[in-house]
Amino acid sequence: MAAYAYSAINAQGVVLSGEVSANDLAGAREQLRLKGLLAQSIEEVDGDSTPSIGRTKKVEAKSLQIFSRQFATMIEAGLNVVASLVILEEQTSDQALAGIVALLRADVEGGLLLSEAMGKHPKVFSRLYVSMVEAGEAAGILDIVLDRVAFQIEKQEAIRRRVKGAMIYPTMVLIFATLVLAGMLMFLVPIFVNIFKELGGQLPTLTQYVVGASNILKSYWFIILPSIPGGIWVFRKWKATESGRQKWDTFKLKLPMKIGDTVLKVTMARFSRTLSTLVAAGVDIIKALEITGQTSGNWVIEEALAGVRAKVHEGIPIAQPLVENEIFPPMVAQMVKIGEETGELEKMLSKIADFYEDEVDASVQSLTSIVEPIMMIGVGCMVGVIIIAMYMPMFKMLTLVK
Repeated sequence: MAAYAYSAINAQGVVLSGEVSANDLAGAREQLRLKGLLAQSIEEVDGDSTPSIGRTKKVEAKSLQIFSRQFATMIEAGLNVVASLVILEEQTSDQALAGIVALLRADVEGGLLLSEAMGKHPKVFSRLYVSMVEAGEAAGILDIVLDRVAFQIEKQEAIRRRVKGAMIYPTMVLIFATLVLAGMLMFLVPIFVNIFKELGGQLPTLTQYVVGASNILKSYWFIILPSIPGGIWVFRKWKATESGRQKWDTFKLKLPMKIGDTVLKVTMARFSRTLSTLVAAGVDIIKALEITGQTSGNWVIEEALAGVRAKVHEGIPIAQPLVENEIFPPMVAQMVKIGEETGELEKMLSKIADFYEDEVDASVQSLTSIVEPIMMIGVGCMVGVIIIAMYMPMFKMLTLVK
């Protein structure tokens, strides 16, 4: 089927524009007629040109959060969806998002539901977002749901910023240490090598290793240096595969120095916050568990929730499979159980999310305080080994002279 852009007049004489999908021009014209629209112009859209709007730049999470909050406010004030989208299209400063909003407006004017229009842009509106909007439309609480979506995005971004912020210092130290090591091996060590040649004699074993590393780096730097970004690219490609994702997500949860525990806490915060948001929006619990698993960000949790979903489908309470699966901390299962028994599952899940978000803060601060001195010691040892290796032949020579 092809896409056709149209301009048409409705029964009230208002000019509307948008897109329809049809096998041919006659089919597109018939679709407009069935919708009560009189076509003025219909043109086939190039399949590569339409999606390009909004793809030139990634839509920022902050822009999407603001969009959702403003959208909720307008709906609550009594504006209809189309009028709200028109205002949002003009107001947003994110050009990529403005392009997407323009497409949403055109689709909604063409007769699609807002959730259906958003579903056509999965890179911008996640399945969680679309499902919540769909539930909000069905229940007539679109403004409440959009506000909850904005809150969800805000919380997820807060966690992401905390973790990203904690990674900045170790990453910078690692990059600095790598540059120092490469500089010393390429420029400092060769100076000492020339001195060693004049001295003659057998070099200490440690010095031989350092000189060998220097020679390799000097001779093959054009292979070694590009291999670093190349290795990162290969790793990211491997991680994007299903097998790589499974192994990497499993490995992350087993990392030492409490890193694995922090990863689990981040995942638990995301799981409980997402499920709480979906339950509050009135999404069916089976579908809510499926969406939560797909948006958990970890394959292990996704598989665990698939098992939970299967048990719940059989009529078993949610808490029981959570208790049986060791990946879920006991507190999560117990809180969910209380929430089910009291009919306040949403509130309990929200409390779990609050708890783990605070735990993530504490864990990140603790990790930072541990990693910083370890990184400094590592850099010191690296530089110290090279310096000692360079001066050992001189100490040996002085000993022989005495």
